Amino acid sequence: MSDSPLLISDRDGVRVITVHRPEKLNALNAATLDALHTAFDAAAEDAAVRVVVLTGAGPKAFVAGADIAEMAGLTPVQGRDFSQRGQRMMRRVERMPKPVIAMINGFALGGGLELAMCCHLRIAADSAKVGQPEINLGLIPGFGGTQRLLRLAGRAAALELCLAGAPIDAARAHQLGIVNRVVPAAELDAETMKLATQLATAAPLALRGILDCIIHGGETGLEEGLEYETAQFGLIFSTDDMREGTSAFLERRKPEFHGR
Repeated sequence: MSDSPLLISDRDGVRVITVHRPEKLNALNAATLDALHTAFDAAAEDAAVRVVVLTGAGPKAFVAGADIAEMAGLTPVQGRDFSQRGQRMMRRVERMPKPVIAMINGFALGGGLELAMCCHLRIAADSAKVGQPEINLGLIPGFGGTQRLLRLAGRAAALELCLAGAPIDAARAHQLGIVNRVVPAAELDAETMKLATQLATAAPLALRGILDCIIHGGETGLEEGLEYETAQFGLIFSTDDMREGTSAFLERRKPEFHGR
């Protein structure tokens, strides 16, 4: 029996990575952070993987937060190191060259919401709850929560969630722009895989170009971002996928993309 905190499976170009610590509501400890980093490295390098879906085991939690039992005894230096470890992993997810979808099946609190926010897209069950409750433990978010929440939902919402520490339901999270879609819990897997399968059939190099432009370019000023987009647009014209896509359109047939 594997001691890995993750379950990994593949479905037609979609890699599903499940945080599997149900007895801890999938809380993130150091070993889980490292396992996730390794898993995303592997998914990035595997040409057969077009899209990654990230979720949590069991019906209760996506990831309920960082592992409080592990954090409680940390020194200031160890706390900083733990924060950096989490931020490195989440930056790895955010900088993936393939789309990453968070399938939020339950509580996404603290480190769990931070993990969901570093994914490119988020689909939540209508029963899910999200939040940054660190203030209730005398802590602040440490895996990027203050920064990604600010960028996704704006200053007012980021301050409210981080200062008050109260979770919000999926509908409110959708209203604030924290999640892309909310679906009935019973349909979460099917709806997420429907989107993942759609993306898995799209042109991989074009997907990567879009991710690069929005993630990398979005961290620069407008002029730099526009220049980056132009450079990526030009590069796409060197690909077989671009020629296949335009030819298929003109010939009124469905394109077949191969990532070349």
